Amino acid sequence: MTESLRIFGIDPGSRTTGYGIVDRVGSKLIHVDNGCLTTRSTDPLPQRLDQIYRGLVDAFAKYQPEAVAIEEVFFAKNVASSIKLGEARGIALLAAVQRQIPIFEYATREVKQSVTGYGQATKDQIQKMVKALLSLPETAQEDASDALAIAICHLHSYRLKRVVG
Repeated sequence: MTESLRIFGIDPGSRTTGYGIVDRVGSKLIHVDNGCLTTRSTDPLPQRLDQIYRGLVDAFAKYQPEAVAIEEVFFAKNVASSIKLGEARGIALLAAVQRQIPIFEYATREVKQSVTGYGQATKDQIQKMVKALLSLPETAQEDASDALAIAICHLHSYRLKRVVG
């Protein structure tokens, strides 16, 4: 029997949270869906976080992933941006934990290395490789492409990762 696994990748952000769903059937990667949960920067942050949370909850219900893959925390030069990113990331983690979906974290460099073979790849290089690896008819939006890359990274290395506890 062929092994099958569905991964929900998340690229969190307070303005735009990208998501990408990828199945692995045997050794083949299959694109299921991708998109972005976009909020208005003029809305209060708590309202934006609620929109992200509800969007992820709906997507988890629709796609029934076996695991969530998300980028690890990184430190930006702008402290306020880092805090908002951390809050959006926390909302994504909460949505998955409440549904008892296992969560796996990957460093940005690890994702880039896994998808492009180069740990310092550009956004454009990632988008092109994601398009090629998943045989997409068009290039996914940047945040969605990053989320697909995170899902692909997990599918390449999930046997080596432990669940975040």
